[in-house]
Amino acid sequence: MEASLLDTTSRQAVIRKMEAESISPTIIQTFLYYYDQLEAGKNCMIHDREIEPVNPGDMLALEELESFESAGIAASGQFVRIVLNGGLGTSMGLLGPKSRLKVKNGRSFLEVILAQTASQRGALCLMNSFSTHQETLSELRRIGSSIEPMTFFQHKFPKILQSDLYPANCPGASHLEWNPPGHGDIYIALHTSGLLKRLLDRGFRFALVSNSDNLSASLDMSLMGFFVEKKLPFMMEVAQRLPSDAKGGHLARYRSGQLVLREYAQCPPEQKTAFQNIDRYRYFNTNNIWVNLRCLQDVIDKEGMVKLPMIINPKPLDPRNEESPPVFQLETAMGAAISLFEGATAVCVPRTRFFPVKTCNDLLALRSDRFVLLEDGCLMPNPQTETDRVKIKLDPAYYKHIDDFNKRFSLGMPSLLSCDALEVVGDVYFEANVTIKGSVTITNSRNTAAVVPEGSVVEKDLLF
Repeated sequence: MEASLLDTTSRQAVIRKMEAESISPTIIQTFLYYYDQLEAGKNCMIHDREIEPVNPGDMLALEELESFESAGIAASGQFVRIVLNGGLGTSMGLLGPKSRLKVKNGRSFLEVILAQTASQRGALCLMNSFSTHQETLSELRRIGSSIEPMTFFQHKFPKILQSDLYPANCPGASHLEWNPPGHGDIYIALHTSGLLKRLLDRGFRFALVSNSDNLSASLDMSLMGFFVEKKLPFMMEVAQRLPSDAKGGHLARYRSGQLVLREYAQCPPEQKTAFQNIDRYRYFNTNNIWVNLRCLQDVIDKEGMVKLPMIINPKPLDPRNEESPPVFQLETAMGAAISLFEGATAVCVPRTRFFPVKTCNDLLALRSDRFVLLEDGCLMPNPQTETDRVKIKLDPAYYKHIDDFNKRFSLGMPSLLSCDALEVVGDVYFEANVTIKGSVTITNSRNTAAVVPEGSVVEKDLLF
């Protein structure tokens, strides 16, 4: 039986649950598009036999696009920056929107994004979640920027019990019954909020979409000009995969020639090793996405929704309790839309366009002198940095959560200009003006905290 014809009791329970939350008919139909595939047992995997790698000669690199800069400047008034602002940063121990985290020179993600937008005289939209919206509005009032971002909501999907495919029920903690639908929701959320139409009516034709925790993803005039001049419907920024990116979504090409983004969850278990082969699949999605808003509207007008490939994410109902009932979270990825737009392309960008802060390890690098933040919000590698990248591994028992991290670096970040790798094992506090050089491991094997004294230059392993 075709999935669209399924009318089971569990399907009806899904509809009733979503209607009870006053979720719009468009979003209910969007969810059912994925739910019907799940119920019909459709495999959402993308096999190696269906795709082939994308090679260096198959696309242009950012440094080849300098001639398009003037076209980008001329078209800048038609661009809007859309920032995904739905994350809470719970993995770092944050209690509110991740975009409120102070990341550089005492400024938060949100403050830097506002400064970037003001300097580029652009427009800004924030896609908030039901968990971040109110606190984000409060933060915007506190900052008092001249930029007033437009906001819209990410939707929510019901979690589905693995046992019988009914919607999950959690009395006393109803928020656990719902999950964010993945950042692929952005396209239909723009539509259902009415923001897509308002943007088009106001003369905006193009958008750069990026994550709030990647401050390197500001509007680039060469990329902007290339996107406009080539009349592209969709463009993905990709970067060379490193071993640390092995499980990130990679770019590939269907045998038909159409580009495709394959996520780790869409790879069959027996092909996981091939998925992580960075010499075969060379490029990963930075989640910096350029979209022609008119082309997006055309897709929605034709289909009534945006039919992205489904990702089935098995989870416990309560993420803090592995013994809670197992559920499926149905999600989609924003970059997967590359396979929906005829003529979509990708551009290889340097890692300077991609430095998200996912952990306190990343935060240490960003707060250190390896990065420079200008008044206009431009984030750039310090030109005095002696190495391309620094590998940081802080003991998660003492540095995983932001409060613990801040205590141990309360007197300032160590200089990492000449550091290749830093590993900290055990409980270690850093005093002011510490310098790390080369590849260093600092180990505290005692039961009490150790201190790296003020002014220390650490250029070989240190044991307390």
